[in-house]
Amino acid sequence: ALVTGGGRGIGRGIVLALAEDGWKVGINYRGDTASARETLQLVEKAGAEGILLQGDIARSKEREHILERLMNHWGRLDLLVNNAGMAPRQRTDLLEMSEASYEEVMSVNLKGPFFLTQRIAKWMIALLQAGKIHNPVIINIGSISAYTVSLNRGEYCISKAGMAMMTGLFADRLAEEHICVYEIRPGIIETDMTSGVREKYDPLITNGLTPIRRWGTPEDVARAVVV
Repeated sequence: ALVTGGGRGIGRGIVLALAEDGWKVGINYRGDTASARETLQLVEKAGAEGILLQGDIARSKEREHILERLMNHWGRLDLLVNNAGMAPRQRTDLLEMSEASYEEVMSVNLKGPFFLTQRIAKWMIALLQAGKIHNPVIINIGSISAYTVSLNRGEYCISKAGMAMMTGLFADRLAEEHICVYEIRPGIIETDMTSGVREKYDPLITNGLTPIRRWGTPEDVARAVVV
């Protein structure tokens, strides 16, 4: 399996759940080497095999480098989890959103996953035709922000709405190749990304904003992936 953004947060939860389920896991991360190494140690503690794959999926050459390392290391891939994502570096009103922020968030959250999936899908098709893998799967980690408006992070909402359509497109295109494509849409999950709004959401959740009156956890999302 390859999990993008697998060094921390939801990605780490997914990586560890897969490791506990017996998967060998490629842990992609962009810059937080310390967290990624800690995740790898936890994978190994669980008795599984992992490999660190540093690279920014928003960049074509780095996506190709990640893929080359996987090809050389394992020679196959059965599961891709497009988890890597980012919120805007600064939340601003929709009318003040900068073009730079829009481009950065869209590149990481949508362009990168789209072209990584395109490249890996071709590899999976070749592996299927060679009889080296069976029943490969692609899972996209979306968000309820695909349909829930947040006026101070519009670029994030647009990117996740785009991922929803991306999921449908690849699911339709790859069905004939026997590659299943799914999307998981987490709600309010307790991670580094949401730490800045904890004070806002604690009372809302307590007062019934969500049917289960607690924050979601990376482990909640991870269980959906493993199932």
